[in-house]
Amino acid sequence: MPHSPRRSLDSPFAGGAAFDAQLPAAAAGGGAYGPIFWAAYVANALTMIAITLLVRYADFVTHLGGAEGQLGLIVGVGMIGSLCMRVAQGIGIDRHGPRLIWRWSMFFFIVSLVAHLWITSATGFAIFAVRIVMQTSLAGIFGASITYISRRVPPERMAEIIGTLGTSGFVGFLIGPQLGDWICRGPVIGREQLNSLFLTAAGLATGGLIAVCWATRGETITSNRRRPPVLPLVRRYNPGFVLLVAVVVGGGITIPHTFLRTFAAERDISQIGFFFIVYACTAFAARMFARGLFAKYGNRPWIVAGLALLAVSMTLYLAVHQVWQLAIPAVCAGAGHAVLFPAIMAAGSTRFPERYRGLGTTLMLSMYDIGNLIGAPLVGGSLHLARLAGWPAYPVMFIGVAGLISIMAASYWWRSREHAATTNQPATETLEVVMAEGKDRFDAEPVECAQTTMTDR
Repeated sequence: MPHSPRRSLDSPFAGGAAFDAQLPAAAAGGGAYGPIFWAAYVANALTMIAITLLVRYADFVTHLGGAEGQLGLIVGVGMIGSLCMRVAQGIGIDRHGPRLIWRWSMFFFIVSLVAHLWITSATGFAIFAVRIVMQTSLAGIFGASITYISRRVPPERMAEIIGTLGTSGFVGFLIGPQLGDWICRGPVIGREQLNSLFLTAAGLATGGLIAVCWATRGETITSNRRRPPVLPLVRRYNPGFVLLVAVVVGGGITIPHTFLRTFAAERDISQIGFFFIVYACTAFAARMFARGLFAKYGNRPWIVAGLALLAVSMTLYLAVHQVWQLAIPAVCAGAGHAVLFPAIMAAGSTRFPERYRGLGTTLMLSMYDIGNLIGAPLVGGSLHLARLAGWPAYPVMFIGVAGLISIMAASYWWRSREHAATTNQPATETLEVVMAEGKDRFDAEPVECAQTTMTDR
């Protein structure tokens, strides 16, 4: 018999003894887009406003005496914490549920933002340590929130639900950079303005934590204490080439968020908020247009189209010399981001059965982190080396990145052409594995499918 749900008596940050009930969407009160979804949406929107305020992070590093190379190094090293979090996160979500990780990650994100007030050097240990804590927290926030929401719908609707939840991020892009421009207005950006930037972000994240606590309240079931063999599971349900695609996309998407401020300063553009207005509006419209089409057409065409848009956007930065021209690359970049993220996440994570969906989700997110870990220092270093060689730094960088993304688009299209009919199908389990796990599995949760696929072989 299935375990009976019980009311959790834990504190708001509790969760080690119980994890969220994996209820069908219809049983969760209002279906897939019920109150729980919208509470999670508000939490993500507030969190993303806080994050997008930090497109001004380059100003913080510059104020402390760092250049683009140091900025890329700080951002890249910060991803080490994110990757470390991914290692434990997938197991933690599947064993304890996403509630515990989501709440505590929000708390430490707030702590990391406030800690920036005491950082005084761009090269000291403190800035790297705080950045690692911040990125570790963000890894927990997004991995837990995506898993929490995606478990409420069947696999074929996963890209849709992730895409719809992801529009909250574009709300953040719409508001955060404008707020950052307002806080950091004026010809000279002082420490008081930068401190206000981090305190405002911390306040928004606190609102997000309250929304998370509301979204994750309610019925829980007994924790799953089994320790699944992680590496064998990853090998068994290996998403394949799409992992490498996620790495390249992670590196490409981070460029405007990290280096747009320094690029704009080089071209005497003081305000970058307009870019993110266009970026967010385009991405929101593209995401809402495509959300019902992922299941209809599969993920493959959206991944190829998104990579093409991302590559084109990199070349379009070369046309920017005035504020209004930031809209030119923003349109392509926003549309590419809108279709790439849910398609890649769904293509990779649904290779894993539902009870291991947390592991699948965090595996895909870790690929984005690896892209950031490699991409940010690589871009920062390439800009530095191009200047030393007397080359135009940003044109060389943008053309190089566009070429790399184009190669990846062609490679993915070629590698996936023979498996287009099966690439986007959710993972299934072999009858042999289910029987090996014993009768207790049948008592504890339904078997998703007993069909053996060629991928499982």
